Amino acid sequence: MHAASIVELNDGQLRAVWFSGSREGAGDVTIQTAVMDATSQHWSGESTIFNRQQVQQGLWRYVKKLGNPVIARAPDGSLWLWMVNVSLGGWAGSSISWARSVDDGVTWSVLRRLVTSPFLNISTLVKGAPIFYQNGFIGLPEYHEFVTKFGEILQINAQGQVVDKIRIPGSRTSLQPVMLVSGSEQAQVYMRSGSARNVMTSATNDAGKNWQTTHETTWPNPDSALAGVVTSTGTQWMALNPTHRSREILALLQTSAGGDFEGAPEWVVESSTSPQTNLSIGNYERLLANELRSEGASEEQNQAYVASAKRQLCGAQNCAEEFSYPYLLQSRDGYIHLVYTWHRTRIKHVRFDPLQSLQPVRAALASPLDAPAPH
Repeated sequence: MHAASIVELNDGQLRAVWFSGSREGAGDVTIQTAVMDATSQHWSGESTIFNRQQVQQGLWRYVKKLGNPVIARAPDGSLWLWMVNVSLGGWAGSSISWARSVDDGVTWSVLRRLVTSPFLNISTLVKGAPIFYQNGFIGLPEYHEFVTKFGEILQINAQGQVVDKIRIPGSRTSLQPVMLVSGSEQAQVYMRSGSARNVMTSATNDAGKNWQTTHETTWPNPDSALAGVVTSTGTQWMALNPTHRSREILALLQTSAGGDFEGAPEWVVESSTSPQTNLSIGNYERLLANELRSEGASEEQNQAYVASAKRQLCGAQNCAEEFSYPYLLQSRDGYIHLVYTWHRTRIKHVRFDPLQSLQPVRAALASPLDAPAPH
């Protein structure tokens, strides 16, 4: 399970989406969803929105694999879901498809391709949350991975058509842009570093018509995804892996409206039990099993989840701990919700009040423990 995103529903519940399968890029990967009850804070059982065969039928083309889904509410009140799909080759051959729901994600329209280029229309991927313009257009951050990496911002109209796109200058090797709007003309973009060692950033002072040349921040980045959100009071939050070499620590940063994250205090959401030291396979198995049992997993579920994590994060003798691919959302009640991938096998959810001290109100596995594990 990987690359979750969330949206608030009309009744105050949350809907999460993510991709799930035996491994990233496998043919059995599906786009999954679950809903969190706003009162009980409990998540429903997961269900499938799209599998590879459904995507093929909707797009009338062969689909080799599925990837990152991003869900959001458009200005007209409908939910939009964008996802990555590949027909040939690796992720560099990706394109973006999208569907729309008018009943809060209970049913979805037929999938359509997002046409970002008249030539081949490949090498476009999505990960970051969209923003919305006053004219009703959607601003969708996306990125390329073919030959070179770079970030772009697409402008999409209400019919799902790309009407404009702007490349972020100097973003070579950078990917997965996250955009934070701090004023009517001001916004910042933060990007995962593909080859540099730190988080990359750019800014605009003319509502996105022009962007500054991308440059490094002082925050480390181990070639890992970021997340960001601007709250109703204007404060900005970022979630990231603040190390150069691994995804074993996940942290939150906060800055004032229009500020930057340089020198911001770091709050650790979750960390390896032994930073910079991989665990033996036996210790890794015990660590994961103990946490899963504390959340109510059965022994059968426990074994399946641990086996899934080991396939992806263990070598011959040692295993790496990983907390990655965060996504942030503020709900109408003011709370901030963070979802992220836990050891490449579960989606974890943390809820906290941004006006209080940095203590999580509640943490739970967003994907319910009675759901089947990926195989």
